[in-house]
Amino acid sequence: MKVNLISDTTTLPSPGMLDAMHTAKVGDDVFREDPSVNALEEKVARLFGKENALFFPSGTMANQTAIKLHTQPGEQLICDHYSHIFNYEGGGVSFNSGVSCNMIEGDRGRINAKQVETKINPPDFYHSPLSTLVCLENTTNKGGGAYYDVLEIEAIRSVCNQHNLGLHLDGARIWNAMIASGQKPKIFGGLFDTISVCFSKGLGAPVGSALLGSNEAIDKAIRIRKVFGGGMRQAGFLAEAASYAIDNHWESLSEDHRKASELKDCLETQDYIEKVEPVDTNIVIFKLTNSLKDTEFIAKLEALGIRFISMGQSKLRMVTHRDYSQLQHEYVLEIIKTLKL
Repeated sequence: MKVNLISDTTTLPSPGMLDAMHTAKVGDDVFREDPSVNALEEKVARLFGKENALFFPSGTMANQTAIKLHTQPGEQLICDHYSHIFNYEGGGVSFNSGVSCNMIEGDRGRINAKQVETKINPPDFYHSPLSTLVCLENTTNKGGGAYYDVLEIEAIRSVCNQHNLGLHLDGARIWNAMIASGQKPKIFGGLFDTISVCFSKGLGAPVGSALLGSNEAIDKAIRIRKVFGGGMRQAGFLAEAASYAIDNHWESLSEDHRKASELKDCLETQDYIEKVEPVDTNIVIFKLTNSLKDTEFIAKLEALGIRFISMGQSKLRMVTHRDYSQLQHEYVLEIIKTLKL
């Protein structure tokens, strides 16, 4: 049996999604004439209570566009040291925007208002970069799928207001956060200046993210997306897949969360596992005992058909997703229980 737990980006379109893509009405989105893209942008903006949205080929480009919107070269943003924008976007913060990161060691990728306030540079002290933006990630990738308490976001929003800072949400897995917590989209729309959401992770679309914000912000984002090379032509086929995913795949994320929790429970009972981090959504991060090498363990399970990755610093990661079936899940649990090392 072959099982891929490397990421929730490995999913393939469902039959219903393929049908929706096949019948999509398309046009040239560079001229803003693709009806399926326009409909998706309107739909996701309305869902989160924002004025407008813009479709992107990737979440990284959406995040980088947001940073460019909020900052000027030489300024500084505040984020957690686990943040995707710092660790997994190729240094784009500095390359694209000329901005540095003032990082916080938070709780599994989550930071709090008090920490943010201590990292804000005095605006009249010209020796240090001007703090202009705070970026949060929800759920956290490197933090193992942890999600924010809305009350903490509200406190961070208050600090940003007091110090005239922008607030951006990397919401690549916001769909998971909302299913796990029962939080509603408009809550986030009311707290953040800009939000990026991804359709190609847990929701299972093949490609695409969106950036949400005010009409003014999105008007500027269109130009930045063009500069970054993100303009697409008949993108409606992809937009229709994303729209279908919102309508039909969102609720099933609870199944991914259940399977991840069961993987955690199973791993914790094995004597070759030193630690399993808390599991809130669909990401399981664990550490082997010192007697085992990560590379050998990964190779051994891959020989049994189970693929997953190392995140460095002795952390291993499994991610559940909609193409990880119950039959595959039972196979993985059995292998974990009976593995001889």
